[in-house]
Amino acid sequence: MNNTISRIAPIASITTPEIAANKSPVVGEDWGMFDTIFRSAIENVKQTDAAKTETEYLLATGQLDNPAVMGIASTKAQIAVDLLVQLRNKALDAYSELTRISL
Repeated sequence: MNNTISRIAPIASITTPEIAANKSPVVGEDWGMFDTIFRSAIENVKQTDAAKTETEYLLATGQLDNPAVMGIASTKAQIAVDLLVQLRNKALDAYSELTRISL
């Protein structure tokens, strides 16, 4: 069994190189920035959930020395899901506002 304590990995940013470079998305180009943000948030949820599942398995089989690692992985997964839900809610709010605008 591993008795070393590993450092907590930093939370990955959901920004993309296009956003960081302040490039404006082209209209009609796969939804541009929104598409990349939501895809990266969904991928983050998948990765953190897979890590949580792996630590749950390791803890259940007795291969994990520190049970706090499982709690950290679970919290990361929950935060990733919360972020995705908040992004969805903000996008729906923005869409609702746009549909209320009369031209």
